[in-house]
Amino acid sequence: MPSAKLKNYFHLHLLVFIAGFTAILGELITIKAIPLVWFRMVMAIILMFFYIKIVGVKINIPKKFIIRYCLAGVIIALHWITFFGAIDEANISIALAMFSTGAFFASLIEPIIYKRKVIYYEIIFGVLVIIGVFIITQSEIKYLTGIILGITSAFLSSLFAVFNGKFLEQNSATVISFYEFIGGILFITIFIILFGEGFSKDFFSLSISDYGYLFILASVCTAYAFIAAVYVMKHISPYTVVLTYNLEPIYGIVLAILLFPEKEKMSQQFYFGAILIIITVLLNGVIKNSKHLKRKNS
Repeated sequence: MPSAKLKNYFHLHLLVFIAGFTAILGELITIKAIPLVWFRMVMAIILMFFYIKIVGVKINIPKKFIIRYCLAGVIIALHWITFFGAIDEANISIALAMFSTGAFFASLIEPIIYKRKVIYYEIIFGVLVIIGVFIITQSEIKYLTGIILGITSAFLSSLFAVFNGKFLEQNSATVISFYEFIGGILFITIFIILFGEGFSKDFFSLSISDYGYLFILASVCTAYAFIAAVYVMKHISPYTVVLTYNLEPIYGIVLAILLFPEKEKMSQQFYFGAILIIITVLLNGVIKNSKHLKRKNS
């Protein structure tokens, strides 16, 4: 029988696999990015609400926190919209390769938010990431719009993650995410009413397969993945969790090549650039983890 720690490691990799599978669902779902994210957040918050009621989580918090979390929800909504938009404009491989640049943006944002010094090796890694993006852009210029959307998504994801790190000092992850989803839903709803076609009958006239994929996206890839990630972090160090999640693009790109071989066939330069970015991100995580362990043991 595997040990409890080993089970948690397997569980963690399952969650990373699920995260990579999110991009696959983005390709399978036929609707555009904005309604896709609206359906995802609405379905997910309903499931999350049931979880809150069953577990008995208290969601009554001061209004100032609610406002902050709702504003952060706008960021996560924009992150998802740009991510799925990158898939629509390019493909899964481009979207995930660009998503890997998030660690570079985090190294720029964290010193500002947490008021710490910029670390020298993060600058070097940042330059390597930029080189990787440049190589991909040169070889896949036809996907320029998708590349820009993917980089924007990575930046928004990093910004959201850094803010969430500060928020976790105030309230539980469940409460924070609940209000973030409310903020995201309100933002997209207002946008659809003002600039979209509104909530017409056609808006909800989706195919059975689309509703099925959306439910998987909202339940397995959002509500379950979030709750399970919180559980796993109680048994595995946050550094290990963050490092392992950096494997998401690898899982996602491999899945995409297997499932959509024609659309996901890329140039050799793309894979060289993507590998450079991913290895850089993994090295960054390894160094951070080793430094954390040294401080812990000293």
